Amino acid sequence: MNRIIALFLLYTAISSSQTFTRRDTLQGSLRPERTAFDVQRYDLNLTIDPDNRTIVGFNDITVKIVENSSRIQLDLFENMKVDSIFHKNIKLTYEREMDAVFIDLPPELPLNSEQTIRFYYSGKPMVAKRAPWDGGFVWKKDSNGNHFVGVAVQGTGASLWYPVKDHQSDEPDRGASVRIAVPNGLMNVSNGRFLGKEALFNGYTRWDWEVKSPINNYNIVINIADYVHIQEELNGLDLDYYVLRENEEIARKHFEEVKPMMNCFQEKFGAYPFVEDGFKLVETPYLGMEHQSAVAYGNKYMKGYLGNDMTGTGIGLLFDYITIHETGHEWFGNSITSKDIADMWIHESFTTYSESVFVECQFGYEKAMEYINGQKRMVGNQKPIIGQFGVNYKTGNSDMYYKGALLLNTIRHMINDDDKWWKLLRNYAETYRHQIIETSDVVEFFTKESTLNLAPVFDQYLNYKNLPELEFRLVKKSVEARWNTDAIDFQMPIEFYVDTKKMRVLVSNNWVRLPSVKEVEEIELVMYKMLVNVKK
Repeated sequence: MNRIIALFLLYTAISSSQTFTRRDTLQGSLRPERTAFDVQRYDLNLTIDPDNRTIVGFNDITVKIVENSSRIQLDLFENMKVDSIFHKNIKLTYEREMDAVFIDLPPELPLNSEQTIRFYYSGKPMVAKRAPWDGGFVWKKDSNGNHFVGVAVQGTGASLWYPVKDHQSDEPDRGASVRIAVPNGLMNVSNGRFLGKEALFNGYTRWDWEVKSPINNYNIVINIADYVHIQEELNGLDLDYYVLRENEEIARKHFEEVKPMMNCFQEKFGAYPFVEDGFKLVETPYLGMEHQSAVAYGNKYMKGYLGNDMTGTGIGLLFDYITIHETGHEWFGNSITSKDIADMWIHESFTTYSESVFVECQFGYEKAMEYINGQKRMVGNQKPIIGQFGVNYKTGNSDMYYKGALLLNTIRHMINDDDKWWKLLRNYAETYRHQIIETSDVVEFFTKESTLNLAPVFDQYLNYKNLPELEFRLVKKSVEARWNTDAIDFQMPIEFYVDTKKMRVLVSNNWVRLPSVKEVEEIELVMYKMLVNVKK
């Protein structure tokens, strides 16, 4: 086991031990104070001082009133100061409970009306110890002594650094603007399109960005550095790279991988889902994160994962893991978003699968199968993939990545028709474009499109820690097989060879006779098409 895998599994073990608190419930649950309004837009206007590591400014939060309520909940970490909150120039009263800010609304706001709340705040945001695995700011400097600043908050919560309805179920429907003032000589890069910059004549310059699409709260981001801008285009899609000045030359060469990646993903998953906002890779002082239209890149211009191949196949060293994986999230996670963080497999399983999709586009089916089967060594089977709902908690285990991707590979080969598979996968990405969904939506869609009974299959892999176990027995010179599973009515075909003859048989929880097989030892199972245990 190499060092990268060991660290990853250590993180899994640590984050899997969890007790829930009132704070978790305040952030993770949907109560009337949250369901009374639907966020339409965020407009951030901040000054960031890297020397003192402080933020000061406001967020204009535009909401639609959908339920009668005299109080709503917004969120801001309790170490950050609420300076004041206004509605139409009238100062509002509020109460704080840890990270939750309960705001008293003016009486009788009309249903379905839009209202804007200006939330002034300030403070020193939490510093990440090991971004992106934990949330917070990263304050570093480049080799020339210039500030190099980033933030990553997935799982921890966007309210770590700005006031927000900090729940994955409510994205701002009409996007956001991010206006960030930083010391002269530095640039801030955020999501969406660059609108321009303005000198403030106080030693600061404000950089203005605009997002047109709905966006996950944890994806709104700042990146501060002495950046160089590299601009390209692919069939009408803008490709922009913001890299440290010292890395411009190597970045131009390294990011040649982006165009074939985009061609592959658009063929398999449909058009890039944020054309109006463009696509950016932004160099960051941490490894990476799928920040929508401003993907964080910190893999140090190496192939693999910091120069390592976690699959042990060597194929992972043929591409940059962070570029491919984090861009895959533009379709799975950013465009298609899970309603609750407990369902994060909807983000991570499909995105991890996108790695093998890229390998197949570039190097062929056999290499893709070798790569994705190499991920089997990182499957833990220690607890279910799906986490606990209503407490802002995902399982924290790597099975949402690798076991989930191998589940998709298994379903592909259950369907046994690649034309049908690729059509299904693209239809899924296009059907739920810019939507917030749950596991039930995925299961129903795949079941309908495949015409297979996939509900028990998803149930076994997602809700139970154990893999399906294939069991054989010899009965009167005939071999029978069945699946041992926690899920009921489980069915999955198996492929095997007997004396070079290839056979495919549908096996269920009941014993099924395997035709023309007289000895268990005769069976040579085709294992690269499925993730299962075998008991002979």
